[in-house]
Amino acid sequence: MRETVSLSADEQNLSGGEQVQTLIRDEDQARSRTYTILASLLSDVPSKELIEYISSIESLDEEDLPQDSADNVGDAWRRLKAAARTSSLTELDDEYHALFVGLGRGEVVPYASWHLTGFLMDKPLGELRADLKALGFESDPERKEPEDHIAAICETMSILITADDIESYQQRRFYLQHIYSWAGKFFSELENAKNADFYRAVGILGQRFIALENQYLNIQDH
Repeated sequence: MRETVSLSADEQNLSGGEQVQTLIRDEDQARSRTYTILASLLSDVPSKELIEYISSIESLDEEDLPQDSADNVGDAWRRLKAAARTSSLTELDDEYHALFVGLGRGEVVPYASWHLTGFLMDKPLGELRADLKALGFESDPERKEPEDHIAAICETMSILITADDIESYQQRRFYLQHIYSWAGKFFSELENAKNADFYRAVGILGQRFIALENQYLNIQDH
């Protein structure tokens, strides 16, 4: 049992406010970390260090999960952890290239422009570049992929969540403009790709995380 103590009214108010702020910070750190891991998994062949990290992530106990755990993010993390523990680096290399590189292009296309217009390097990329510039991001001349690659967008969202000079409405706007409209479709295609094994679990995590983000950012489907 947890010990309880008696607090004055002022102490209770202060404690409650601090608890809310701590909860918000913890949620934002978890969101940012999820975006970062997704970005790392989607930007290149996973490194040994990344796979070892995912394999060691503490998973939730069954009793801590809601009854509909098949649909929640905790269950998706467990699936990813199990997949990481049974995948070899050679298999991951082959799978990544089959999914995202291929001969000409891979089975799954990771660019926003493609999913939104059917063309690469199209209008959504220009709009993204304008928004990135307005938010203070500078283009990296060493980056080979265009900015509308799913990994780059996840990385940007991770930074926006934890940046001290970014307001919550800016974070929500970026999500609506550059993630909400297509990322769920991308992750669904990844989950169902015929070459997906380890990345099937990545697709499941991505879909469930996006659904959770919609709730967190109070975005309603119409």
